[in-house]
Amino acid sequence: MASVCASSAVVAVSPSSQKNGAMSSFLSGKKLRSSNFTAPATTTGRRSVAVCVAADPDRPVWFPGKAPPPWLDGSLPGDFGFDPLGLGSDPESLRWNVQAELVHCRWAMLGAAGIFIPELLTKIGILNTPSWYTAGEQEYFTDTTTLFIVELFFIGWAEGRRWADILKPGCVNTDPIFPNNKLTGTDVGYPGGLWFDPLGWGSASPAKLKELRTKEIKNGRLAMLAVMGAWFQHIYTGTGPIDNLFAHLADPGHATIFAAFTPK
Repeated sequence: MASVCASSAVVAVSPSSQKNGAMSSFLSGKKLRSSNFTAPATTTGRRSVAVCVAADPDRPVWFPGKAPPPWLDGSLPGDFGFDPLGLGSDPESLRWNVQAELVHCRWAMLGAAGIFIPELLTKIGILNTPSWYTAGEQEYFTDTTTLFIVELFFIGWAEGRRWADILKPGCVNTDPIFPNNKLTGTDVGYPGGLWFDPLGWGSASPAKLKELRTKEIKNGRLAMLAVMGAWFQHIYTGTGPIDNLFAHLADPGHATIFAAFTPK
């Protein structure tokens, strides 16, 4: 069993690796030949790889019996060989897509919690909050333009520092206001430290660390689908997911997804 290393900071495939194996073709159904390749050494000063695990030739893939593309060797968290369009065939694109998926997963998990939890607590009488779909129409302490500018400033600042860390890993590890507060993470996308890893899970073994990161990716992918589902659900039913759930439990024979497409 070959040993491979994965890191969100450096994910690279040598150009000759694609010559040894045919590129995955999802539409044509061509069988992919397996190939062995090694990532080239980096001289850009990026941090060394932190997560190293043994590559499992019998690892689970998204479609049983279909060989994964060579650039998805199972070393990345949540890698099940799914890349029908070949978006990760270029090493730089793969490195960018890893970070893009990671941040989208985290925003989606926050968004899903912001949709389901307040609606549930309002439904059972603990809170009294507006629907997430109409929350932007409410009146707050200031106008929406000011809120947008403030949000743009703070998110832009955070995303700017994240982008700087992608370009030059480690350059934003020191707090600009409190120099003694430093991040302890070794991989891009996993800053660590007291604020981002208060329980110290980032110091676990490589195998355990990959397991935790895979769970995060799985939950994030599920959250992205859940948020998209809640959006479509409100468009077609006019109510939120918790209201739809309670309605279905009260009348499972009639309150179904098909009722949304039935002429009234």
